[in-house]
Amino acid sequence: MQLSDTRALVTGGVSGLGFAVAKHLVAHGGKVALFDVNDDKGAAAVAELGAANARYFRTDVSDEAGVVANVAAAREFLGGLNAAINCAGILGAGRVLGKDGPMPLSQFQTTVMVNLVGSFNVAKAAAQLMQANEANAEGERGVIVNTASVAAYEGQIGQAAYSASKGGVVGMTLPMARELARFGIRVMTIAPGIFWTPMVDGMPESVQQSLSASIPFPSRLGRPEEFADLVAYILGNVYLNGETIRLDGATRLAPK
Repeated sequence: MQLSDTRALVTGGVSGLGFAVAKHLVAHGGKVALFDVNDDKGAAAVAELGAANARYFRTDVSDEAGVVANVAAAREFLGGLNAAINCAGILGAGRVLGKDGPMPLSQFQTTVMVNLVGSFNVAKAAAQLMQANEANAEGERGVIVNTASVAAYEGQIGQAAYSASKGGVVGMTLPMARELARFGIRVMTIAPGIFWTPMVDGMPESVQQSLSASIPFPSRLGRPEEFADLVAYILGNVYLNGETIRLDGATRLAPK
């Protein structure tokens, strides 16, 4: 897929990793639909990217009907849909047995609903429309890129819900790719390590430095632009399919 031909929806698209992806795609001639729940940041993102290139759709990714409606609306705005990039997610941090007792099941469910079910909701709704696309010379009709986390593999104390949700994203990558292969739709996942995001920006400098020092090489936090570069490479390399790629500077999370 040529980036200039990309017509993509990006969840979590108004900040952090998602906005970096949107900026990269627009800079290379693509168009984007930004799915998120922050109206103010959505308006700012569209202003920066240009109304001809981007539109914001307030979207709760865990709402099945809402996702279906907004994916259809996004295709209408984009003039087609051949890429879906899932970056929406929440931390849902909390111990199974905390100071105030066991984690409420609702907290675990909310984390899974946004991170795992939300990714599935968007992927299936996008694939439903992508299957009708005209295939390119390689027989490709679309690409879905999900975002997991290195916590899917080495979850830390307090990340039971988060790791379970991201492990589910990793786990569905191959079977979804195998199933959608007959339509010419690829499915890939990126498992980022510790990246500069709005969440990290709010941490004390000492914590930021400690996080950076824990990464073997380069000993710094990942840049959202590097995540966007990998998304773009996945979109362009048709032989990448059914795999999760760690993007983490060789870091491995400690227990806490």
